[in-house]
Amino acid sequence: MRQQTGMAPKIGLMPRCYLTDIAEGRMDLFAWLDDAACLEPEGHELHAAFFQGKDAAYADRVRCHAESLGTPVASLCYAPDFTQPDPAARRREVQGQQEAIRLAARLGATLCRTLSGQRREGLDTDEAVGWVAECIEASLPVAAECGVKLVIENHYKDAFWTYPEFAQKADVFLRIVERVRSPHFGVQFDPSNAILAGDDPIALLHAVKGRLVSMHASDRFLEPGASLDALRQADGTLGYSPKLRHGEIGKGLNDYPAIFTILRDIRYQGWITVEDGDTMESMRNSIRFLKSMRARYFG
Repeated sequence: MRQQTGMAPKIGLMPRCYLTDIAEGRMDLFAWLDDAACLEPEGHELHAAFFQGKDAAYADRVRCHAESLGTPVASLCYAPDFTQPDPAARRREVQGQQEAIRLAARLGATLCRTLSGQRREGLDTDEAVGWVAECIEASLPVAAECGVKLVIENHYKDAFWTYPEFAQKADVFLRIVERVRSPHFGVQFDPSNAILAGDDPIALLHAVKGRLVSMHASDRFLEPGASLDALRQADGTLGYSPKLRHGEIGKGLNDYPAIFTILRDIRYQGWITVEDGDTMESMRNSIRFLKSMRARYFG
């Protein structure tokens, strides 16, 4: 299928199933970029954890290698924890977010993901919303300086966290989005995370479509005997629940025709990044599915 140009989304890829392998050095990032080229993405989303302990020259090499393959780095995934009660800890999280923005720019990315933080026990919602908004706003001058847009995702739970996302539910998420008004800030929409939060993904997309900058394409499958209600609770375990599976896009719980109808109606031109699949074949099929949907809805 030919690559789309002009007023149409671009299809990216994030190595969700290899995230910890790359971050912990069991898989080489350059080897991943080489292998991923055969899947024919149009760009990559990488995680900041891939660059821990690496110098600027390493990031420069990654950028050059990705661009040489025709699949530039589009976005950097970062997970700040802005809900820590200690003000000094939050300041350190802001510094980390600022460094992630600078790293994104060095990689040639125009997007950097942000989050709210962990939903710790005993948090006062109003107070924590204020903390998150203040931390994001403190990060935006660096985003403006670097030409990078900060995008907050309606998230379930970072792979390296103990507790689920503070702003997992749409009402809290939308309060933060409304608090932060800047041309350097927007929304990264993930339909599967809305399902896990007990929200309607289509309703949430309608609510944020005026602020939509990027999107994660994903689908979810439950282990036999598992329930969404159980997974919506703060389980206190590290990472994602083993009862929740990422899988091939277009075969799970999400209504992609409805999603693409909205994207077409708003003339969306941003990135739709595959964040699913546990094999190369499933990632290839997910990319092909999204390209077929793009051809159908955007021509």
